[in-house]
Amino acid sequence: MFTPTRVAAIIPAKSEAARIGATVTAVRGLPDVDLVVVVDDGSVDDTAALAKAAGAEVISHQANFGKAAAMMTGAKFVAAQDDRDQPRALLFVDADLEQTAAHLEPLISLVLSGAADMTIANIAGSNSSRGGGRVVRLAQRSIRSATGREIAQPLNGMRCMTREAFRAALPLARGWGVEVGLTLDVLRAGLRVVEVPVDFTHRVTGTDWRGRLHRARQLRDVARVLARRGH
Repeated sequence: MFTPTRVAAIIPAKSEAARIGATVTAVRGLPDVDLVVVVDDGSVDDTAALAKAAGAEVISHQANFGKAAAMMTGAKFVAAQDDRDQPRALLFVDADLEQTAAHLEPLISLVLSGAADMTIANIAGSNSSRGGGRVVRLAQRSIRSATGREIAQPLNGMRCMTREAFRAALPLARGWGVEVGLTLDVLRAGLRVVEVPVDFTHRVTGTDWRGRLHRARQLRDVARVLARRGH
């Protein structure tokens, strides 16, 4: 099994002009990252221009196709830049981490050392990431039932993986279920998945009607992914 020596960071972004510059700058400062790709997924602000100004390669979707599509676009771009025999590991980063993206190095080191095929960030002091408790518990139970593994934060989007691990999850699940699908597929492929404590912050979903709608959509998408994978 090939162990990568370099990392490409892929940052899906939709209308993140207020945060994308700081996020790109922080990710570019990670020691093993030599390529940062921002996929502008139908933004209606200056996300693309600000990401480019911060030093990222930028690919723009003309419409909002969703996170899974942005991840695929980024991965295809990276593959086109890679040496055939030395593909980079892929680090997926949410666009709103700003300066705290500089804390993601522990995700990378385990993959580059050959100790893990995919790492998932585990935010210190939290049992969730970007998900309501009900959604997280559903994902946790289903992953445990399917693989025997306990994954504390199955919805966490911050993760690093080998190209082999990424291929094991293709086609990526659509919508808000993409991370749960990734976790299930990589584990079922017999690859090594490790959760790593990482201290970062991101924009938190509120408790107003928009927040409730977001969580309802998460629950719908995660349930669809689990149903399609036999859970």
